[in-house]
Amino acid sequence: MEIHLRQICLVGADLPAIRTDLEAVFGAPVCHVDPAVAKFGLKNILFAYGSQFLEVVSPMREGTAAGRHLERRGGDGGYMVIGQVRDKDDQAAVRVNAAANGVRVAYDSDRGDWHLMQLHPKDMRAAFLEVEWDAVGDVTGHWNPAGGTGWQEAPASRVTQGILAAELQSEDPAALAAHWSAVSGLPVEDRGGIPHVALANAALRFVPATDGRGPGLGALDLVTSDARRIMNAARERGLPVAGRQVTVCGTRFNLIE
Repeated sequence: MEIHLRQICLVGADLPAIRTDLEAVFGAPVCHVDPAVAKFGLKNILFAYGSQFLEVVSPMREGTAAGRHLERRGGDGGYMVIGQVRDKDDQAAVRVNAAANGVRVAYDSDRGDWHLMQLHPKDMRAAFLEVEWDAVGDVTGHWNPAGGTGWQEAPASRVTQGILAAELQSEDPAALAAHWSAVSGLPVEDRGGIPHVALANAALRFVPATDGRGPGLGALDLVTSDARRIMNAARERGLPVAGRQVTVCGTRFNLIE
């Protein structure tokens, strides 16, 4: 079993302001906008960091799942962990694991050569887990949610090369790690007393919830060639900076050089 981290989705209320912040801080323009998310009452933007993506969705009407998530967590923040498998059987295995662990499929769409499956955030106890498969099987280039290969036409980030880890927080991080392990089919690893689930190109890290926002997707580790430039840009925009960490769209970004 290999699950590649291809995309992280955040949710935010003021999409134009978030777009300006992200473009200024991380040095990359929007690479794709997907009008298809309108059927969920959403609008979105995507940024490419290496061959991975940061998406932000924002509600356009009342009664959306994303809007309820904003209310539940008290503002902007993490929403989805989105992975890709090369083998359709691996996606099917995650589905079986989910059912065995009481996790509902929140959304399922089989489009023949592209099949996406979203697991319910309440049942995953922190965030959506989405697992996608497509017939192309390219985990570094082609990516349907970013327009196939259309995202490659946008200028690459000058300073941000990829997402190294996603941090999920909980009152009981060990139990949350065990749950995500059981669903994903990937083992829990102890790294300095902190439980991790290793993906093929990144990791999921499980930590105590200490920010008063409860369980959720709280932070990302970004690979960068110029942390100082990112921190200076964040300060210029009036965004929180602490050590080698900046906060944008209610999400902590740890800068790894």
